[in-house]
Amino acid sequence: MPSLSSYLMPIGLLIGSNIFMTTAWYWHLRFKEVPILQVIAISWGLALIEYCLAVPANRIGSGVYNPAQLKTIQEVITLVIFAAFSTLYLKEAFTWSQGIGFAFIALGAFFVFHKF
Repeated sequence: MPSLSSYLMPIGLLIGSNIFMTTAWYWHLRFKEVPILQVIAISWGLALIEYCLAVPANRIGSGVYNPAQLKTIQEVITLVIFAAFSTLYLKEAFTWSQGIGFAFIALGAFFVFHKF
């Protein structure tokens, strides 16, 4: 029987990886004066850290989750991290329509984890 950490470790690593990837993709939107080549170099550095977290998350997670479940976990985490990043860092309003859309995606995640 897998331990609780076998289930939680991949989720923690995916949270960390998504923080770095969301930052890599969107941090520069507040700094449009930074030259694009510098933005790309900084974003690549952030993406390297993201990969160093995501690859072990999937390797460890494959012991307790199937690939579809791992991808679903990653997508739900991505939406939560993006919503927080967009609101807190980019100062964008989170709208009802975005919330409803994200809720439908989360509902889809429910079905990935349940057999019918």
